[in-house]
Amino acid sequence: MNDYDPTSQSSAEPAPATLAVKARRSHARRFLSKKTGGLIVAAGLTCAVAGLAGGTSASAASVTPLDVTATPTGGPVADPSEGGSTGIVDSKSSTGFTFSTATGVVVTVDVASTTKYTKGTDRTTAKAVKEGESVLVLGTVDSATIAATQVIVQPKGDGGVAASAAAGVIPFEPGTPSPVKSVGTIPDYTEGEGTILSGTVADKAVKAAQAVVPGGVANRVVELSGGEYEVHNVSINWPHHVFVDKDFKVIGWE
Repeated sequence: MNDYDPTSQSSAEPAPATLAVKARRSHARRFLSKKTGGLIVAAGLTCAVAGLAGGTSASAASVTPLDVTATPTGGPVADPSEGGSTGIVDSKSSTGFTFSTATGVVVTVDVASTTKYTKGTDRTTAKAVKEGESVLVLGTVDSATIAATQVIVQPKGDGGVAASAAAGVIPFEPGTPSPVKSVGTIPDYTEGEGTILSGTVADKAVKAAQAVVPGGVANRVVELSGGEYEVHNVSINWPHHVFVDKDFKVIGWE
């Protein structure tokens, strides 16, 4: 099992609440000092950070630590929250499709009649999702399954391969601990605390994070006390936290 925070944060009400999460990392909870550094610009981004229709809400959460159980893709078991992932479509079915991330994580996508589809910035239909296409999928994440609210087909995209390599993403490997390192600016925050978000803000934060640091599955978005957003990644060994500022620009990851 890789060494990162596997605790659950479950949503209950649409009002914001502060979470107090017991970290289950093998090292002690760390208080990270803000590091200097400018905004990080990744070349060849395949996910456009664009506004989304819909409201924004923060979920009141009751915290129930879960047993750390490995999924087939290496991520922890966690309560479903809003997130997403990027990759290349492997196969389609009557209920959705599967895709593989840049690090080889196989993600199952369940679609519904309410799922919205875009190709680039244009509205499209489920027919636009074809094997071999690069996609960004947003929705409710449960381990390596996404109940899709939005599927964005990325023409000529590579599924995040180039951006993942540029960011130094480390694929999941059983028994290998996560390295303790960071890139860029890390906000002052206490790991495991914050407000889980849903709606437009969560979607925009995931889109920004997946554009710069793809390869894993973003399984929740947390608003920090300074107003930044932490996008939490699973199914990779590193990084597990991607930080996005108020303007939805990635500023660092660890």
